[in-house]
Amino acid sequence: MVDLEWKAAKSVTADMSGTASPKLSTAAAATTAKSSPETQPSSNSSHDPVRVTDHDLSPASSSSCEAYDHYFRIPELAKLWSSRDFPNWHNEPIIKPALQALEITFRFVSLVLSDPRPYANQREWTRRLESLATSQVEIVALLCEDGEDDPATRGTAPVVDLSTETGVLGRDGSSAEVWKMDDGRGLAHRAVSRTSEGSLLPRLATWHKSEAVASRMMFAIERAMRRCPYTLGLGEPNLEGKPNLEYDLVCKPSDLHSLKRTSADLRRLCNNNYEDHALFTTHQILESWIFASRELLKRISNRIDRREFDKASSDCWLLDRTWKLLAEIFDLNLLMDPDDFLRLKNQVSIKAVTESESFCFRSLGLIELTKSSMDLKHRVPAILSVEVDPRGGPRIQEAAMKLYRGHRIEDKDKVHLLQAMQAIEASLKRFYFSYRQSVGIAMGSLEANGNRPVMISGDSSQSISRIFSEPTYFPSLDAAKTFLGDFWQCELRGGSNANGAEDCRGRMKVVN
Repeated sequence: MVDLEWKAAKSVTADMSGTASPKLSTAAAATTAKSSPETQPSSNSSHDPVRVTDHDLSPASSSSCEAYDHYFRIPELAKLWSSRDFPNWHNEPIIKPALQALEITFRFVSLVLSDPRPYANQREWTRRLESLATSQVEIVALLCEDGEDDPATRGTAPVVDLSTETGVLGRDGSSAEVWKMDDGRGLAHRAVSRTSEGSLLPRLATWHKSEAVASRMMFAIERAMRRCPYTLGLGEPNLEGKPNLEYDLVCKPSDLHSLKRTSADLRRLCNNNYEDHALFTTHQILESWIFASRELLKRISNRIDRREFDKASSDCWLLDRTWKLLAEIFDLNLLMDPDDFLRLKNQVSIKAVTESESFCFRSLGLIELTKSSMDLKHRVPAILSVEVDPRGGPRIQEAAMKLYRGHRIEDKDKVHLLQAMQAIEASLKRFYFSYRQSVGIAMGSLEANGNRPVMISGDSSQSISRIFSEPTYFPSLDAAKTFLGDFWQCELRGGSNANGAEDCRGRMKVVN
């Protein structure tokens, strides 16, 4: 979470003076009248607004990234995220890491409620984690629903049908009988609900400290999965007796929890500083969702290529949600005890360098996710079915205005997709703004600015603030909406004079 230089738990030695630092390169790309970021990077100009291009965004030095990966055990997690156990289930690359992030959240609840420090804010931690779990479950439910709505993927999820004729409980597995009084045909029906044996959530429901929060999480799962033909099987009531997802086979909870921080690790790395648990677990949840989001972006790209704009827009709105979720995950760091966290900072040799060497740039997954999200701007011409004018004409802007103004049924999916893509931009910028504020709150604004005064950091072309303060990625769409709004203002006024009426008629020709 922090703008810091990590010392890896293993021996990672490097001469930092001879390695490339994480940065947004000083080469500024600006918008000009004859090019737009939706088509190509714009030329440099000292008078134009600074813009981050795909080539400006680069990760930290290889040693810093390696230390980050080792500290949070990202390579081992990546093997679990990317394993393919169900070849016919096309949603597995997205849903699996999402479920694993949810399972790590259950472990986080256990860690928080086991915290021996009397000054820890357990009440707020519990509330935040419950809210985070609910947000994750909602996204997982939407992913499952979309998979069942798509004829190409319907029925491919690995589920076990629990309906029986006798309602007899099996001897293996943790099960509870559910009686369904009416199956819609006036006949009594019985079903058996099976609960995951590997997940921590059912165990949390049996512990007096976590019983209440676990129960609320289970009801959140029941509510979120209501529209899906199956449920997760984590102890939720399953009042409809729906099939259960093979959660233990998909998520592999035992393998996942083997990657947690052990007591021996805690003693060796930071002399039993309990905040290491929070930092470690938070970033494992974060990286799991980053991986899922990258897989979602791949699916968005494929669906745009196939001109499946309805499905692509649905995925884009999901990606908008995941960017907001990443910000919610980062905010957990605000609950760490200031003294314990700053002690941890020195125990693991965390070292602030400059603001451009932000800790977030040590996550290779986050860098790739950011780049891919920015790259959506290049899809606008294809969505609008226009070619870029080599002379710099406003073809894209005019096509967008006609699309917005037309209200044609066959074009509604394009409008929804373009709106969702702009929503992703807003969520991405909101994430980086939130990140910078979180760093300042956790360690002080001077540390967040790379040990430079704010007025100096604010002038730096390599500042992280460039990401959230740069101009829009979609200037043609922005101009189209501005022009369309101006047209309606003029149209509704009706033109106060002859020149005004003529101007309105001129605008009508462009819009129509």
